[in-house]
Amino acid sequence: MDRRQKKTRQAVYDAFTRLLEKRSYSNITVQEIIDEANIGRSTFYAHFETKDELLRALCTEIFEHVFSEELEKEQTHDFSHSGGALDNEITHILYHLQDSRRYIKGILSSESGELFMRFFKEYLERLFEGASSENPSDIPREYLLNHMVCDFTETVRWWMRNDGYTPEEVSRFFLATTLSR
Repeated sequence: MDRRQKKTRQAVYDAFTRLLEKRSYSNITVQEIIDEANIGRSTFYAHFETKDELLRALCTEIFEHVFSEELEKEQTHDFSHSGGALDNEITHILYHLQDSRRYIKGILSSESGELFMRFFKEYLERLFEGASSENPSDIPREYLLNHMVCDFTETVRWWMRNDGYTPEEVSRFFLATTLSR
């Protein structure tokens, strides 16, 4: 993608997320996204076939960054020297979700929440793959992996409805209830 295309794509993402901060996904039209981004209809469709495709691309971009192998120092947090410990990786993810809380609440409050969660679970499976393989008990590894992924996604849903908890606290809640042996 050239610089102009990246700039247009970012304008669409920004417009979409601004709209999600105000209204639920199902109540946002492509025309409103186009108007908010100040682009033409053909420009929108050159980048995204549908509003669902826009959501998929936005989720992919968010998750590619959040779940990157190299944790970097960022404006709200720094896990760059954490060594990849699971608790730090979970807390890092939660910081990103907290930074995007206003529009993630909009995504989760409508039918788009299931699409968001499906993508989120795919990335979480990769993250928890190592932790589930360390299971010393007779619980099937696939069961434990599924349990961890589902528990964490539901933890995130709960957290999005219950303000007042820090990423560190939510990480501790999750780890204490999911990985306690």
